[in-house]
Amino acid sequence: MRHHWWAHSSSPWGPWAAFGLGRRARFFEFGEVRLAILSLLAEGPKHGYQLMKEMQDRSGGLYRASAGSVYPTLQQLEDEGLIESERQDGKRVYRITDAGRRELGADPDGVRRIWERAESWEHWGHFMGPQMFAFAGPIAALMKATLRATAWAAGLPDRDERIREILQRACRDLDQLRGRHP
Repeated sequence: MRHHWWAHSSSPWGPWAAFGLGRRARFFEFGEVRLAILSLLAEGPKHGYQLMKEMQDRSGGLYRASAGSVYPTLQQLEDEGLIESERQDGKRVYRITDAGRRELGADPDGVRRIWERAESWEHWGHFMGPQMFAFAGPIAALMKATLRATAWAAGLPDRDERIREILQRACRDLDQLRGRHP
C-alpha cells in the first residue's frame, strides 16, 4: 500500500497538497475502503447509506463515498465472510463477523491512519463550499508564484524572510476582510 506524505494528518495542506503537485487528491488508497467499512461496522451494524454518510461526515464532507464504491466492497466483504447482512425494515443491514474483526485487527495502524487523515480533512471541510471554487484559480496562481519565489530565494535568509512577510501580510489582509484580527 502506498502512503503519500500529502495525504496524512501531519501535512498542513490536508486535501490540497496533491493539487500543488498536479495530482488529484484521493482520500482512500488501495484497500483502505475495506478497512474503513470494517472499522465502522465494528462500531455497530449499519446499512450502506449510513456507511456512506459516516465516511462523508468524518471527512468534513470532503470525501463523498459513492454507491459504486461502497456496495461492491460490501458484497466482496460478505463473499469473504468478513461481514454478514440481513434485511431489516426494507434495508440491508451489515454487521462485522469474527473473521472481519480478525482482519481489522491485522492492520490497526492502517485503520488509525485512515481516521487521522479523515480528522485532518474534516478541519478543511467547513471552508469547502461552492463559493470557494470561484477563487480556485487565484489560489493556484498564488501557490505557483510562491513556489517560483522560493526557488529564487534558494535558502538566502533575506529573500526567505521577504517571502514570509508577503505571505503573512496577505493572510492578515484576508483575515481583516472578515473582521478577524490576529
